[in-house]
Amino acid sequence: MKHNIQGCINASLAAFFLFSTVISCDKASIDEMSLLTPENSSVATNRTLPGEAVVLLIDEESIDNGNLPNNFSETDVNDQVAKIGQRQTLRYFNNNVGKTITLYTGEVGDEGWYALKTIPSSWKTAGPTVNGTRNFLLAGPGLGGGNDPEKYLDKIPDVTPLRATGLKMLAGKTVLAVVYDSDVAINFGPLYGILKGDNLGVVAFDVLETRKRTDGSSGSLPSVTIRIRSVSEVSSTTLKLFSNAPVPRSSSEPFDINPPVTVSAPVLVNAA
Repeated sequence: MKHNIQGCINASLAAFFLFSTVISCDKASIDEMSLLTPENSSVATNRTLPGEAVVLLIDEESIDNGNLPNNFSETDVNDQVAKIGQRQTLRYFNNNVGKTITLYTGEVGDEGWYALKTIPSSWKTAGPTVNGTRNFLLAGPGLGGGNDPEKYLDKIPDVTPLRATGLKMLAGKTVLAVVYDSDVAINFGPLYGILKGDNLGVVAFDVLETRKRTDGSSGSLPSVTIRIRSVSEVSSTTLKLFSNAPVPRSSSEPFDINPPVTVSAPVLVNAA
């Protein structure tokens, strides 16, 4: 009988430590796994949240320490841990889910928000999934991770800087964005973006309103009012690409700084 009791105690202790190990899995790992679903991922899930999110890129012209109108600190925007392939949620956004704030979006020729339209085949084969967009969000090999972390980040076609019209088209949409620590370099004719460089991390938000700026320079792009969302929740929705984002003719034309009263509806396609 004594041996039976001792065996039960040992089994209970083993179960307890196993349970403790499972529930202590860090949030960063959980967030990373959420980026694998629900499109044509190689990882199955039993949880799919309703809705969809537009995948964008944001650079230092919109989110950076010291930027107006928020005057974020270095720790607010993960500046102290910025690196190639950084995919943690920015600290301020992680701590303020549900809060409404305003972001500036740069200037004509030095924009702060960019649409991804074309996903290269190299992104799809890089892994760890069969979905190129999610591989980028996960900083897969050549997409922020691996032995050559920037191998597939040069001259990405159709990376489109967003000016007033494109920003206005996103009203009412949810965004999931990788944030860069410096400028996203854009070439016109042909249009492509160079997505190399350190990242601050990832943010998610709802676009509520776009307004013409009256407190900036002559080329200032609109301010955008957003509601901060949980990155892990938004990552679990269907990811979309902003396929009809207006394409600027050059770094200076069109001089599109005033949000139109009416705009075309955004055409959102599944992120491949």
